[in-house]
Amino acid sequence: QVQLVESGGGSVQAGGSLRLSCVVSGFTYNYNRVAWFRQGPGKEREGVAAIYTGGGTSYYADSVKGRFAISRDYVKNTVNTVYLQMNSLKPEDTAMYYCAAGRGVSGGLTPDRYNYWGQGTQVTVSS
Repeated sequence: QVQLVESGGGSVQAGGSLRLSCVVSGFTYNYNRVAWFRQGPGKEREGVAAIYTGGGTSYYADSVKGRFAISRDYVKNTVNTVYLQMNSLKPEDTAMYYCAAGRGVSGGLTPDRYNYWGQGTQVTVSS
C-alpha cells in the first residue's frame, strides 16, 4: 500500500505563489511516478504535473507550463516528498489539489492511470 498526504494549500491573491507538498509513504515498488491533479467546482479532475521518481522526468499541463514546477525528494523504500511550486497564480487555478501515485510509462496526466490518492488540499486564488 501507498499513502499520500498533501499540505500547503490556502488562499492567495492573483499573482501570488503557493508551494504544495505531498508526503508519500509505502513500498516504492508500487509506484514509479507521482502526479498532481486538481478539480475545480463543477469541473472534471485534470492532471497538472507529473514526475517520475527515479529519473526526475516531469510533465505539465499546457495551462500551467512556465508557472508551476514539480520536484521530488526521493530515496528508494523510504518516505518521499513531492512538491508543486505554483507561481503567478490565477483565479482559474482555484481547485482542490490532489497528489496521486502509480506505476506506468504513459498517460502521466490521466487520473485513471493512478492507483493511490491523497485527500486533497484546497487552493483558492482571488482576483
